[in-house]
Amino acid sequence: MNRTSPLCRLALLGLFFSGWASAADTLDRTVLPILEPTQETITILDAREAKAPPRFAVTAPEGAPNVVIVLIDDIGFGASSAFGGPIEMPTLEKLAGGGLKYNRFHTTALCSPTRTALLTGHNHHANNAGAIMELATAFPGNTGIRPKEITTLAEILRQNGYSTGAFGKYHETPPWEVSISGPMDRWPTGSGFDKFYGFIGGETNQWAPALFDGVTRVEHKQSPDYHFTVDMTDQAINWFSAQQALTPDKPFYLYFATGATHAPHHAPKEWIAKYKGRFNGGWDKMREETFQRQKKLGVIPADTKLTPRPAEIPAWDDMSDDQKRLFERQMETFAGFAEHTDHEVGRLVAHLEAIGELENTLFFYIVGDNGASAEGGPEGAYNEMMALNGIIGTADQMMGHIEEWGGPNTFPHFAIGWAHACNTPFQWTKQVASHFGGTRNGMVMHWPKGIKAKGEVRSQFHHVIDVAPTALEAAQIPQPTMVNGVKQRPMDGVSMLYSADAPKAPDQRTTQYFEMFGNRGIYHEGWVACTRHSIPWLMVPLPAVKDDIWELYKVDEDFSEANNLAEENPAKLKELQAVFETEALRNHVYPIDDRRSERFNPAIAGRPDLLNGRKTLTVYPGMTGMLENAFINVKGVRHTIAAEVELKDDKTQGVILAQAGSFGGWALYMKDGKAHHEYNFFGLERTKIASETALAPGKHVISYEFIPDEKKPGTGGKSILNVDGEKVAEGQIPKTQPFVFSADEGADVGLDGETSVSNDYQPGPPSAFTGEIIRVTVEQK
Repeated sequence: MNRTSPLCRLALLGLFFSGWASAADTLDRTVLPILEPTQETITILDAREAKAPPRFAVTAPEGAPNVVIVLIDDIGFGASSAFGGPIEMPTLEKLAGGGLKYNRFHTTALCSPTRTALLTGHNHHANNAGAIMELATAFPGNTGIRPKEITTLAEILRQNGYSTGAFGKYHETPPWEVSISGPMDRWPTGSGFDKFYGFIGGETNQWAPALFDGVTRVEHKQSPDYHFTVDMTDQAINWFSAQQALTPDKPFYLYFATGATHAPHHAPKEWIAKYKGRFNGGWDKMREETFQRQKKLGVIPADTKLTPRPAEIPAWDDMSDDQKRLFERQMETFAGFAEHTDHEVGRLVAHLEAIGELENTLFFYIVGDNGASAEGGPEGAYNEMMALNGIIGTADQMMGHIEEWGGPNTFPHFAIGWAHACNTPFQWTKQVASHFGGTRNGMVMHWPKGIKAKGEVRSQFHHVIDVAPTALEAAQIPQPTMVNGVKQRPMDGVSMLYSADAPKAPDQRTTQYFEMFGNRGIYHEGWVACTRHSIPWLMVPLPAVKDDIWELYKVDEDFSEANNLAEENPAKLKELQAVFETEALRNHVYPIDDRRSERFNPAIAGRPDLLNGRKTLTVYPGMTGMLENAFINVKGVRHTIAAEVELKDDKTQGVILAQAGSFGGWALYMKDGKAHHEYNFFGLERTKIASETALAPGKHVISYEFIPDEKKPGTGGKSILNVDGEKVAEGQIPKTQPFVFSADEGADVGLDGETSVSNDYQPGPPSAFTGEIIRVTVEQK
């Protein structure tokens, strides 16, 4: 519901671009792939006497810029120094000095939905990404399957003569398709990217990531100072340097999406040390100081109000001395993580400059795919996977980890007070799509050759769906009407280039809906109507969606949504609620689904399960990295594991089958010839059973059985180990992980990759089984 309908906008763009393209070339770029012209039949017999016609080749329009999109994860509007925050991000400041800051730029409030909107120019529900891929359901708008009528920016640019590469986090592939069986058309390399190096899921261990090169699982470099952000930067620089060396006239599109600053907050210790003592004033003081800097910088209007801290977020002064000591370290780690990330982006920028490509590169630096995350809970988390399972951590569990916080032995997240402070001056956090604390992120656009203005702020209302149309306009490429024989849905986004050299230009985006887990809102012509339905860290019964209380803000005058006008202007509220209804129906937002952790279970969510109801899975040596949605579910259910092995001697070592790693999982393995099973509950409690004597050389069946105490998620149960049908050990597991083991580490046969479930062995090649594994069968009972 912008000033023109999507169909009209597409028609106007088609007319505009058709004239533009005809001046530059004769290609019809509205239909992809671009058809090769029909050649006249050659009648001359001898090739020496004939003249060959010009070779057909699709090249980008003359002067088309490179396109670079940098997307930082889970960092709020008020975190970076460029937008008034306490975290030094000199690369962001440098690009802003040579480009433009956008201070009314928006996301969807969550990872996958923002990314699919960014990469396509279409709203997230239209992409069937109403939440993260791991929570897909059977409802339209939430199926996790991008429809064929939507084509990615990468594919459009690739078919128009660009090289395309993606590095870092993807999180757009349906999890049941993340296996060797595919299909691969929703992997990065099936979605328009020539090159992909990174991780497929929502997060990864920065010290030991679960990586793919294309569709092939690869191990990271074994180096004592390895960090994934450095690795992905090296890979990206190598890729575009080689591409430009070989084809200097061919532009490239680089999507550089860091795992930082999403949990786990992993940073080199020297970067954490830079912030020692800087946050001892606490999160309330940090908000106030950030607010004053924001006004001084001009990234918020002078009359902006600082919204009050919600009652659900504790006051810093109410924290104990021990809590404060823990919380200070949490924020020091997060700040070091963010600055380290910006440093790596700086290496990227420096190399673009060194090879002479920065001048004609349209560079988007998007500071967050949503607001800063409160998923760590009120006191943070030593192991963020606990929070994702709906288990709230407490400071007394974490005090012993303060000195190693951010290192390889932790999987940490910070407390909600810091998340709120990083979203200054707004209300709420990531997942809360109703308010700007969840959806407003800073963005810098830099293009020296195409934009005259430097070091200025732009306040037009925009959204991640506007990035793809901006890139296409800069490249002089029209939005396609047909791709691979499928008629295309017009993009929801509008180009932002109109605002580049016209700071007072009227907004071209006049309407935008928001919805995530029932938290929803509508922006329309300077007003916002919204309702906060749920709070990410509160696992409590929720009100009926129909009973939600709506708020109303005149955001053209109230930058931070501080003055609720719902009671004094009910007519305007009703008008905007009707606009939301229209947008919700157009984009498949209904039905509203406010479930979170329980949707990790495919049976509850109603999405596809790779095993399709099978109760048995047999795996073989070489099958590694099987992510949770591609492996049989053993969480809280009665099951057996039967491993047929042949041992060379009585000193056999190594892993037979393991799932996940140091921060939660289980492993069936051998040590000094003895059979072992270990259950690792979030790295906090371990239940290990083992045979008393070593197994003799020869063939054996080592089997394990779990018998749950109750039929409910998280139940404890009996743990039984057998060898050749005879019980050799038994134990009691007090409790189990209810919904998910890991967001990135999978199940491995014959070794335990990334991190190790048990401290009895080292991960990777050192954990390799020294006997022979014939097969392993896992069966639900």
